[in-house]
Amino acid sequence: MLFMAGVTLLCKINITVAQVRYGDHFTDEKLRFDFLFAGNKDQVHVYPVGMKREPFWAGPGKLLTDPSGYGNFRYLVCNAESGELLFSRGFSSLFQEWQTTAEAGRMERAFYQALFFPFPKKEVTLKIEFRDKKGVFQSLYETKIDPADYFIGRDAPRSFASLQIEKNGRPERNVDLVFLSDGYTNEERDRFYGDAGRLTEALFSAEPFSGNRKHFNVTAQFIPSEESGVDIPGESIYKNTALNSTFYTFDLDRYLTTSDMKSVYDAVAGVPWDFLVVLVNTERYGGGGVFQQLTVCSSSHELSPKVLVHELGHSFAGLADEYYSSAVAYEEFYPLAVEPWEPNITTMVNFESKWKQLLSPGIPVPTPRTPEYRLTTGVFEGGGYMAKGIFSPAQDCRMKSNVTDRFCPVCSAAIQKSIDWYSE
Repeated sequence: MLFMAGVTLLCKINITVAQVRYGDHFTDEKLRFDFLFAGNKDQVHVYPVGMKREPFWAGPGKLLTDPSGYGNFRYLVCNAESGELLFSRGFSSLFQEWQTTAEAGRMERAFYQALFFPFPKKEVTLKIEFRDKKGVFQSLYETKIDPADYFIGRDAPRSFASLQIEKNGRPERNVDLVFLSDGYTNEERDRFYGDAGRLTEALFSAEPFSGNRKHFNVTAQFIPSEESGVDIPGESIYKNTALNSTFYTFDLDRYLTTSDMKSVYDAVAGVPWDFLVVLVNTERYGGGGVFQQLTVCSSSHELSPKVLVHELGHSFAGLADEYYSSAVAYEEFYPLAVEPWEPNITTMVNFESKWKQLLSPGIPVPTPRTPEYRLTTGVFEGGGYMAKGIFSPAQDCRMKSNVTDRFCPVCSAAIQKSIDWYSE
């Protein structure tokens, strides 16, 4: 791939460094860095849009550097003078997904994105990196940020009606989940609160979320739309909604997302949050989840509770899809010569880094998809949209189908890891 790097600056990167003391470097506020990912199948560019100072940092106050190594991208915040790493996060993007579609070979597109970190007390260096085709992070963009810069917006966030569904403590010591409404008119506000409450209960009926309910704060933030419903372009249905959610993402009828991330992030600028769920007012089946960015879910299909739990597996814990026979928009999403970063699939290039230690003695590798191993943690060929060359840990799991209600032990462990990190 060809990539455009930004201004070259010094930033000493070492993800394994000791955690820094939050109060020495950051305030309790948040810095939001808005930009565009733009390009085509073989190119990606970063175009800065602006910065904002927002009132709440809800993330962990102690564990500031990301230990997971997950994500197709990552960003790092360093002390501009010493180069000390202060903060890091891995993330993924709809842009990177789009790059693997046929359309990306024919044209260029841009996708709105934002990065968030605690507001710095002194000048910092922000570095954005991408994971190349060999799975190695490479530099993509770099800039210095002066917290005294008067071009960092300080406008007051818009105020929206909200309902506290679950409250278990301070934001920095809990997972802060916020439901946002899309396609609900002012007259449908109570319906949105009811839908958010019902799906919250569905989430906490699934392990390991159920056993960790005490570590979550859940808020329903009502964002009124002019019209009720959602865009369904394949059926020539278009609605004027607040967050511009749409089916037919990448021309896949069930893929429900929004690329209007500016509206999403503006809507939650005034509340503490770690993870966002856009709840779309529709009975149609669909949803989507992007790691460390967003979950989108239809509100009222009979399978919406299962869809929500599945899509949170993506956005909350970086889990891959384990199905391999459904239609998708992607072409060669996972290079078979590289070990995927997602914890629940493997190409066997570096299986030692995955769930090898969870296999019981005598389990064959690969493991046959036969009744004998139906509930066994194994190495089953099929996953990541491919029937051959990619392996997953279970014959069925919430990351594979809507048949089962459970996550496999590998996926459960990844979710627990994320919960532990955000709740310290």
